[in-house]
Parts: sequence; structure tokens; C-alpha cells
Amino acid sequence: MPSIEMTPSPEASGKSQSDYIEKTELGFRDEPTSTLAQPHQAYLLQRHGTLDLDPVPSMDPADPYNWPVFKKVMNLVLVAFHACMGTFTAAAIIPAYEDIVLDLGVSLQRASYLTSLQIAILGGAPLFWKPLSQRFGRRPIFLLSLLLSCVSNIGCAKSPDYASMAACRALVAFFISPAMAIGSAVVTETFFRRERARYMGIWAVMVTLGVPVGPLIFGFVTQRVGYRWIYWILAITNAIQLLLYIPFGPETRYIGSDAPSPSSPSKTSGFRREYLTLHRIDPTPFRLSEFYNPLTLITNIPVLIASASYAMVFLFASVMNSVEVPQLLQTKFGLSAQQLGLQFLGLIIGSLIGEQLGGVLSDAWMNLRQKRIGTRPQPEYRLWLSYGGYLITIVGVVVFLVETEKAKEGVWNVVPVLGTGIAAVGNQIVTTVLITYAVDTLPEEAGGVGVFVNFVRSTWGFIGPFWFTDMFDSVGIANSSGVVTALIMGVSFIPTVALQWKGHLWRRAV
Repeated sequence: MPSIEMTPSPEASGKSQSDYIEKTELGFRDEPTSTLAQPHQAYLLQRHGTLDLDPVPSMDPADPYNWPVFKKVMNLVLVAFHACMGTFTAAAIIPAYEDIVLDLGVSLQRASYLTSLQIAILGGAPLFWKPLSQRFGRRPIFLLSLLLSCVSNIGCAKSPDYASMAACRALVAFFISPAMAIGSAVVTETFFRRERARYMGIWAVMVTLGVPVGPLIFGFVTQRVGYRWIYWILAITNAIQLLLYIPFGPETRYIGSDAPSPSSPSKTSGFRREYLTLHRIDPTPFRLSEFYNPLTLITNIPVLIASASYAMVFLFASVMNSVEVPQLLQTKFGLSAQQLGLQFLGLIIGSLIGEQLGGVLSDAWMNLRQKRIGTRPQPEYRLWLSYGGYLITIVGVVVFLVETEKAKEGVWNVVPVLGTGIAAVGNQIVTTVLITYAVDTLPEEAGGVGVFVNFVRSTWGFIGPFWFTDMFDSVGIANSSGVVTALIMGVSFIPTVALQWKGHLWRRAV
């Protein structure tokens, strides 16, 4: 029980400090409110107006579940935007490839590696940051991330050659990456289960939006003031984020053993724990296995299927539609960097529409089911919404590829852009549903799940651009839609059917 009055100290219970800390994690909160002491129930009623809370918060105002809604949402906005900056930074230079070729004297292919390099690092770097955030908290890692990203982006702006720019881009990706994976843990540590999909969706859609928003904005920057200003703007953005985190980004990793109580009124104040603590908050010794432990989730069948199914959809609806827009549409229609950026509006609008369906509808779907059966539904019930997302994605990708091939040379056509928008709707539905499902199956490992999902997504996103061009050359642009359809059905749709059928058994077997 996380109640201050009812939770014994480690010494009194005869358990180790690490056991005690583990019991303050999310898994220990799933306890009926009817078993709580009267003061605890009165506190929750006064704070939340209901005892229907899952997980059950402690009596500590510093417990993130007890924060006011504004404070929770403001922190989530900062974390979600931080996550967006990972993909945003990677995609930012897409409209500037030709300028980079002329400035640094490299081929177009090598210029594109400056993006591929970051995608690869964004997938693996969170393996390093996740254990650190467990010991020192989320806030210090986020602050350090932004400070070092700012410095590295300045290095990109001042790089005299390709090698130094690539090195600085690699450092930016490494330092900006924490929120892309730890964000799932922040949502789980802050919001109750009944609202989790909505807020998980905010974080997820920002990761998706980073891909098309970067080229949209920096197409104008490249054409108006030169591509090196892309790096200066990114550095300035990191600095502003850092300043906003200081007053609006409190610590969400809650260690109940440090909470004040009637018997220990001198415990650290809530404000100090949330905003001023930069030292280690979890004394559990580091283990080498923690740095690769998220990858062991490959043996967890529900998490693996959800991650692979989502990554395949993300690969075609987001990565392919973004990477191939310059190579297909810019060449075919003769677009400038500024005009090229506008072609990403379809992806942006589609992602925003898809999030409304995937997030709000997903929570409503689960809550309605709970009212009907009188108990929390199995996580697999959420998966019903993913099938529509798969089909919408396929329709969008088919429209994009077929209409791109049919379009006349030099005559701009909006239909391919509409196709990318339709695919983005489906992609975002799948994103929110499957990430929320993966976290719900293993809430006590929300951070590890986020790292694993990000690793699978980024790995596939890194590999994809290397064979997209060969696919188009071998079977044709329009016919490639058949390959995409087959892969989404085989890797995403059919495995999800199996997951919905057998998922409850696989979860128990873990």
C-alpha cells in the first residue's frame, strides 16, 4: 500500500532498500481502495473526488498522480515536444540535401546519411539513458539532454566539413533521444489508467509529427536564409526548452520512501523533491544487464508483436512517405525547397486527425467496455481499433504511390499528398493503440517498453530507406503498393489477430 501511514519502513519490514523502492513502483499501486485506511480514503476523495482510481495514489502531494491536471499536462507537453525534437531534428535537413551537396562537396547519397545516422542512434541511445533516469530521475536527464543537444547543434552549425558535421549530428541524436523512449514512463507515472491512451497519444503523435514538421519549416529556412540556420534554430529551440523545464517540468519518478509523514515531518519537501533534486534518488546499485534489459522484451510475445506491427506501419506511413517525397515529388514536379516543405502538410494534418481517433476513442472504447462488464477489460480488447488503422494506412500508401506514378511531369498534383495524409491517419491510430496496449501489458516496465518500441521502430526506419529505391526500380512505383500491402498484412494485421486471440495466455506465460 503506498499510503504514508500504512507503508512500513524497510527496516521495520525486514526487507532491503531495493525491495522497498520496488514496492513504490506502479505495480504496487494496483490495490483496491476499499482496503485503504479511512484517512487515506478521505484524502483521495478530497483530492480527486472519487475512489475509482487505478493506480491508487499515495497521500503525498508530490506523488504525480495527485498533481493538478494543469501541472500534469504542462509537464507532458514539455516531454512530448522533447520527444518530437528527436525525429524533428533528424528530418530537419531533408529539404537541404542539395545545399549540403554544394557546400560540403559530397554526393546526394552521403548527404542523406546525415539523416539516416541520426535515425539509427535515436533507436539505440535510450538504452543508455533509461537506467540513468531510474536512478537519478527523469528531470535531471531531460535537463542534461537539452543542454548537450544545444551545444552539439551549435557544433553542426559551425562544422567546416562533412566529417565534423556527421560527428556533431551523431552527438545531437544521442543527447536528444531520452524523451523518445522515457516519455511512455512519464505518462504511466502521471496519468490514471482510464485516461492513459489519450495522453500516451499526445506523446506518440509528437514523435510522429517530428518527421513531417521538420521539412515543412526548414524548407522555408533553407531557401530564405541558408541551411546552416537550421542548426542555429535547433540550438535556440533546445535552449528555450531547457528554460521551460526549470519551472514547468517536475520530477515524475516518485520514490515513496522519501515522502513526509506524521512521524517524520522533516522529510524532504515536495517542492524540493520535484524541482531541486539533482542527486541520485534510487540507491539501488547499477547492473550491467539494465543497459540491455529492454531488448530482452523480444521474448515477451505481446510486446514484441505490438512493437513489430506498429514499426511496420510507421515505416511505410511515416518514414517512406517522408523520405520519398523529396525523391519522388520534388523530381517529378520540379519543386523548390520551400515548395517541397509544403508537401508534408498531408502527413501533419493526417497525424492530428488520427490521434483524435486513436487516443480519445481508445479510452472511451475501454471505459465503455468496463461499464458493461463491471470490471477492467483485458488489454487485448483495445486492439479492435487497430484493424481500421491498418486498412486506412494501406489505402493511403496505395493512393500515394499509384497517383505519384500517374501524375504528369512538371504538373503539380495534390492527390499524392492526400494519400500521405490518409496513411498518416491510419498510422496514428495504430501508434496510439499498440503503444498503449504494450504499456498496459507491462505497466511496471513502462520505461523499458518505451525503449524497446523505440528501438524496433528506429531500426526499421533506418533500414527502410536503403531498399525503398531498389523496390521502386524493380517493380515500379505503383506496383510497390502491392509489396507494402503484403508486408503490412503479414507483419502487422495477421499477427495482431493472433495477439487478440492468444494474448491473454501469452501474458500469463511471461
